Amino acid sequence: MLVCQRCVSLLLSRPLSSALQPSTRALHQLSHLPLQQHSTRHTLPQRHSRQTWRHFTDHQAASPGVYNQIDLAQKEVVPLNSDVHRIDLDAALHPSPLQEISEEEAVQIQVPSVLPTESSTLRPYVDKSETLSKLVQLGVNLWKLEQRPNVGSMLVRLDFHADVAPKLLFLKDLGVEESKLGQLLTKNPFILTENLDNLEARVSYLKSKKFSKQSVAAMVTKAPYLLNFSVERLDNRLGFFQKQLGLSAEKTRDVVTRLPKLLCGSLEPIKENLKVCELEFGFRGNEIQHIVTTVPKVLIANKRKLTQIFDFVHNTMDIPHSLIAKFPQVLNAKFLRIRERHLFLEYLGRAQYQPSQPSYISLDRVVFLPDDVFCSEVALATLEDFERFQKTL
Repeated sequence: MLVCQRCVSLLLSRPLSSALQPSTRALHQLSHLPLQQHSTRHTLPQRHSRQTWRHFTDHQAASPGVYNQIDLAQKEVVPLNSDVHRIDLDAALHPSPLQEISEEEAVQIQVPSVLPTESSTLRPYVDKSETLSKLVQLGVNLWKLEQRPNVGSMLVRLDFHADVAPKLLFLKDLGVEESKLGQLLTKNPFILTENLDNLEARVSYLKSKKFSKQSVAAMVTKAPYLLNFSVERLDNRLGFFQKQLGLSAEKTRDVVTRLPKLLCGSLEPIKENLKVCELEFGFRGNEIQHIVTTVPKVLIANKRKLTQIFDFVHNTMDIPHSLIAKFPQVLNAKFLRIRERHLFLEYLGRAQYQPSQPSYISLDRVVFLPDDVFCSEVALATLEDFERFQKTL
């Protein structure tokens, strides 16, 4: 007689009673289904249960052969680690590559990405992304770019051959030096996402306004965001400066070429500085034209700094508007340098800025000469004397 493993475990876990010792097959009938149907549970008929109990009461004395039957059952039970129960899990998990699958199963297949799903830096992507590795070779500073929101994820998604290479060839054909490409893309990586046709249209517009190819290349290098603006915006900006300042087309091109940021930034600071020069400083229209065409940075200078320099030069040094307009570079100089040199000349008795007076000193020589040349040719003193005087301020 064969006994299942569950019966053996149950018999061994409970001590046999001297009053009642059911046979193993009767116990199997109570606790299990028939041996051929272990996997399906159902309730035994009530009549069968009563007959089985009557069979137990008729055999109250335990037969000594039961223990022998249990031992025999233990020997006949097939161990779980035998070859009969051994299953090749690898074969079940890895089907044959030649096995055909349905379209639904093919859609559910997930291919692991070679790139990390999340990272706070672009470092893990450089070796695995052709785009990032090429940008590094060009000199792009990825550390600066990853500090800007959404720029890192934008660069990772770009395809080098489809998105990056055409823009690089476009910039190179435009005349941008290869050594400047890294700096340009570090400041404006968004040019890589611009439509190539739009970029070419903006360059064509600038050339139609008689900007030379070299001028356009220099403007893009100085102001990397220039080509991100539409043709309409570029046209409005050029019209604003030509009308607001009363400049000719040639002078407008010259101002914009020297300071292309005028086409990119906001117009509000520019309008404010023009009002300051006219209303607060008291310059006339032609004087403002000369100042702007000579030093375009006056248009985007800090208002506080501009006011501080003008107040010192005009009110402390007693220099009239005409001389300031003649040497407008003084408005773009460092205030500390102007103050130190004027006080040194005043200490020496040589602070004479009127052209009609002897020992006249022009503003440009006061402001832009190096310290040693200023001391020897203007102040007629030694550099050591000037340095000692600076310590007293």
